Amino acid sequence: MKQFAVIGLGRFGSSVAMTLAKMGYQVFAADMDEERVNDIVEYVTHAVTLDALDEHALKSIGIRNFDVVVVAIGKEVQSSILVTVMLKELGVQKVVAKAQNELHGKVLERVGADKVIYPERDIGIKVAHALVSKNVMEQISLSPEYSLVEMVAPPKLVNKTLEKSGARHKYGMSILAIRRGEEMIISPSASQEILEGDILVVIGRTERLQDFDTVEI
Repeated sequence: MKQFAVIGLGRFGSSVAMTLAKMGYQVFAADMDEERVNDIVEYVTHAVTLDALDEHALKSIGIRNFDVVVVAIGKEVQSSILVTVMLKELGVQKVVAKAQNELHGKVLERVGADKVIYPERDIGIKVAHALVSKNVMEQISLSPEYSLVEMVAPPKLVNKTLEKSGARHKYGMSILAIRRGEEMIISPSASQEILEGDILVVIGRTERLQDFDTVEI
């Protein structure tokens, strides 16, 4: 089972830590603010008050043994960059760092962050998609161009096979799975029919998602 460490327990860091813990993973949480640590201690595997800029402190908790370390330090841009550098130098396999803006993100990537996330920007994108989408339930950005989406089958696709839906040829979308009640149909064939109420797991270009969601056949 993967072990995660979350450094920085503001709203974002705390949310990540508690969500991972609820999913059953072992989560180590750390922050300089003792009150924040006390607020989360009962929800995660272990939580400590820690200065993440102290290399000896990081070594003492065996930071390099965690599969993923999330740097969720708030507005202190310099600190998040320095901590990211130290984590990579200490041999952490995967560092995921929170960025305040595009410039901050570019610097984090340059100093070794394996993945950079933009909570404020991504929340804005998610809200925008929710406002214009009738069927999208969940959207995960895989890259600046592509997203993975879970959506209720649009009415115009109901009772059509995947081949006749035009998903791939007309919209460049691939339907990876269909959730039908308790049943999960993985890698459905071209002859698989889409039924009313089906949940489609779709991957494709983000810019085409709305077109597919409001598809007219």
